[in-house]
Amino acid sequence: MAATVGSALHWWAKTRGEQDALVVAGESLTYRELQDWSSRIARKIVDLEIQPGQRVGVLGPNSLTWPVIALGVLKAGGVLIPLNPRFKPAELRKVVDDAGAVLVVTPSEFAPTVDAARELGSAFDTLSFDELAPLRAGGQDDFRIDLEPDEPTALLFTSGSTGMSKGVICTNRTLLNIVFEASLTEEGFRPGSTSLLVLPLVFTPGLVWGLVMTTVLGGKLIIEKEFDPGRAAKLLGEHDVQAIFGVPLIFEAISRSPEFADADLSSLRTAIVGGAAVAPALLQRWADKGVALRQIYGMTEAGGVATATLVAEAFDHPDTCGSGSIFTEVKVVRPDGTDAAPGEEGEILLRGPGVTPGYWNDAESTAAALQNSWLHSGDLGTLDDEGRVKFVDRLKDLIITGGINISPVEIERVIAEIPGVEEVAVIAAADERFGETPAAIVTVKDGVDAAAIIEHCDRLVADYKVPRYVVIRDEPLPRLPSGKLSKTAIRSEYRDVAERFDKVR
Repeated sequence: MAATVGSALHWWAKTRGEQDALVVAGESLTYRELQDWSSRIARKIVDLEIQPGQRVGVLGPNSLTWPVIALGVLKAGGVLIPLNPRFKPAELRKVVDDAGAVLVVTPSEFAPTVDAARELGSAFDTLSFDELAPLRAGGQDDFRIDLEPDEPTALLFTSGSTGMSKGVICTNRTLLNIVFEASLTEEGFRPGSTSLLVLPLVFTPGLVWGLVMTTVLGGKLIIEKEFDPGRAAKLLGEHDVQAIFGVPLIFEAISRSPEFADADLSSLRTAIVGGAAVAPALLQRWADKGVALRQIYGMTEAGGVATATLVAEAFDHPDTCGSGSIFTEVKVVRPDGTDAAPGEEGEILLRGPGVTPGYWNDAESTAAALQNSWLHSGDLGTLDDEGRVKFVDRLKDLIITGGINISPVEIERVIAEIPGVEEVAVIAAADERFGETPAAIVTVKDGVDAAAIIEHCDRLVADYKVPRYVVIRDEPLPRLPSGKLSKTAIRSEYRDVAERFDKVR
């Protein structure tokens, strides 16, 4: 079957062989070089007696070698398992076991972590990046083994913001569907387009919207090893970048860099942002440069981006995430499954061609998430009269005070508007009278204090929503490797917030 990521790479190597495909730290690979190197890596994996359908993990930070190995795994018929380079041995062991990986490919500096993980369970083979680097040299090579379109080709383990990590199945069909739908909308993804990736390759934005999107569309992907806001601002103009994506923290940092003022952003067709609320001031800074930041809603199970604000509505409806896409539908339902009325809160459901067929070896979770062709997100949201979706909160993150539901995200948005507030997370604190009450964990600058935060909240939200605890901290809040705030880690660190801190109201 030719409808695969590997067949797309073959085509561009044949028709645009001298065009740059990947650029990392100033070093580039053309499509011909990418095709040949990844094919030789695929042969090496097959020589190790890895059978089609067996799982192969790739562990390491952003580099020129990582995406070539990932494509080599796919072309060997393996199922790619991107592994978080920040994993501790026990975390690595769990993902390897859950995936049933038989091989882990990694740079030599990660050998101690991999060796420690091997000692915690059954053996698995390893292969060093160092052994694959010399394969860059050689003649033309178009080797590949194609899996059938609906067979698993990659497993993306969710970031675990809810404390649970599951392997989301990607097939060639779902991956190509994501690319096809994105290329039909007003996204900046077109054949030959250029994207800038400042996020890790190992997560959905990097792998799907970075490497796969670029490879299938024959574009160019600028990959940064580490995020440098000023450098990113310059790269947008130097490479005529059409697309960039990330969490608000990324766009905030770029816009605050000295290089942003003189950056040429005229080529940028789309800048999509998700994972947290976008402050109006941030929208305005990018708008002043002619760029409309577009809020997205999505999840790994739906290919990362299920819906995005239309460019024409980016400023009139900055807190909504669009109304689906050409083939992807969004709806909000009540607990009994009936459609919620406009403005009524309910669970967000999705369906479309990029939705996963399920979780790896987890029939129970698959059955719970996928019902009657709809993906149940576990997220709370609303639709307006014209069908625009607004994310409210994780269903399980709600604070219930005196029997009344409070959305932490609503309070976070209000506090984030205060000049000088850099980060905020609102969690539940135990309360003898009400059961739970909001607690705001905040990092600030410019002398913002708890009194200012309470005064601001008093003006904008109901009394029962105003935090009774405000913790000001100097260190950044903990984040997941994807860049999102880690509510699990924050709740764990402040699980006894009511005992350690005094009420501020």
